[in-house]
Amino acid sequence: MILVGNQRGGAQNLALHLLSPENEHVYVHEISGFASDTLQGAFNEAYAISRGTRCQQFLFSLSLNPPEDAEVSEEEFYSAISKVEEKLGLIGQPRAIVFHEKEGRRHCHAVWSRIDSQAMKAIPLSFSKSKMQEVSRELYLEHGWKMPRGLAQHGQSDPRNFTLAEWQQARRMGRNARDLKDTLQDAWAISDSRAGFEAALQERGFKLARGDRRGFVAVPYDGEVLSLSRYLGVTKKDMESRLGSPKELPSVDETKRQMAQEMTPVMRGYLRQADEQHQRLMEPHLRKKAEMTHRHRKERVTLDQKLNTQAELDARVRAARLSKGWRGLWQRVSGKRDKIIAENLREAEAAKQRDSQERHALMKNQLQQRRMLQEPIKWERQRHTKEKTEIHRELARYRQEGRDPPSREQVLKQEVRLQTDAFTERTDRKAEFRARRREPKRDGPSRHRPRGPSLSR
Repeated sequence: MILVGNQRGGAQNLALHLLSPENEHVYVHEISGFASDTLQGAFNEAYAISRGTRCQQFLFSLSLNPPEDAEVSEEEFYSAISKVEEKLGLIGQPRAIVFHEKEGRRHCHAVWSRIDSQAMKAIPLSFSKSKMQEVSRELYLEHGWKMPRGLAQHGQSDPRNFTLAEWQQARRMGRNARDLKDTLQDAWAISDSRAGFEAALQERGFKLARGDRRGFVAVPYDGEVLSLSRYLGVTKKDMESRLGSPKELPSVDETKRQMAQEMTPVMRGYLRQADEQHQRLMEPHLRKKAEMTHRHRKERVTLDQKLNTQAELDARVRAARLSKGWRGLWQRVSGKRDKIIAENLREAEAAKQRDSQERHALMKNQLQQRRMLQEPIKWERQRHTKEKTEIHRELARYRQEGRDPPSREQVLKQEVRLQTDAFTERTDRKAEFRARRREPKRDGPSRHRPRGPSLSR
């Protein structure tokens, strides 16, 4: 189970994200430790308490993502949340738990308040990332799941573990975040120089540019600027060792102007036709998805109504066992009332477990149906991505063939620049050598015999 957590503020934005209708099913499972019974009210309460401290990131948000084909019960999610809670020292803190279902997958979000209301200070969360990775490894070993390389080999990041900002950026571009990240990482993996990386990016519809704040960025034809350090998971030092200095690259504005000139109307039409075809082929799948989501929600509401009715009936039956008046007094005196209460509690707990199992069985069946529907959707997305990649590769070929050869003046300027750089490098080396010769000698015993009057006859 992949665990992704971070400290954050923005109570309202987080509440809106957790309740987003983009998920097919949203289930607020628990809100505990807060006076309010809604997410917005609970997070606003945490914000109000944090105003008595200097803490800006007063919440800790955790996302729990099991493997795609794994069937994880609510108790197993609870167990994972409890382990993280203990590792981070958040036991007893107010928290909220929300379940999401989308595209046949179920995942969970847990949010804690970091403010200790007794001491009026924020709970420090040192080394939270390494602690969550440790818990994640334990969960993979405990359930026998295939462990990702990022967890099995320390120091390697999981390429599927993209952030919310990356997903939102990819969504604005109309691309799948998983495919977008894989495309950039594939271009980086097959290249060993800046020229090779630029060629690989061009074949995939991107251009390498210099960002204002992010160093190296990739600019696709959609116009969105992508930070390569974020998507590739590579340090600045490693990127500069392969790509050189970002100062040598054109700016984002210059790159966008150049791409606008190179993009021909014919290729624009091809891309537009590919998108229209993709929308046309996706329409029946999306319609089935909407119908299935509506049917599944109706089934869950019907089941909840049935279980609530049965729970009320069982509660009345258990309450009828407790007599009133003289008979009730006799039950108390004889000790029979305590036995009846204990038996009622056992029956209530058994009924609660029965209802939970019935809900889980329905949810499991619905997830299997949703996964079957997701297969053709995934296939169509991959086909569309491949088609657009081929169009961009053809566009790169046209661009390469349409370039004018360099003029004589440009060749001479290039030769002069190279000679100047070489002369400057030799001059710097000579100056460094002379400076070293002028440095004073270090203190210590001399390797040479000191000069003085000869002692020989």
